[in-house]
Amino acid sequence: MSVLTLYNNLDTFLVIGAFLFGMGVYGIVTRKTFIGMLIAAELLLAGASVNFMAFNRFTAPDPVTGQVFTLFIMAIAAAEAAIGLSIVIAIYHHFKSIDAEDTVQLKG
Repeated sequence: MSVLTLYNNLDTFLVIGAFLFGMGVYGIVTRKTFIGMLIAAELLLAGASVNFMAFNRFTAPDPVTGQVFTLFIMAIAAAEAAIGLSIVIAIYHHFKSIDAEDTVQLKG
């Protein structure tokens, strides 16, 4: 089996996207620090983007549809990273730790 055969197959991209998505879910569930959770959320969004682009390439009649969805996902990921990191910095200034278990004292 050659590399071009794998490259021209929808299943290859879906497996890669599912793997990234699964790693993101696993990372969100198992990580104790907020930075690890943010990285895992980025993996989740990357897996969704790979799936959108794969379906765009192999099944969509209009090639722009998947690209537009992927651009929206990238914008959401950028906003999530900016807001998430600002929250992490605020939590670090208050608790002197970024461990998620240390923030159980938060009231709100």
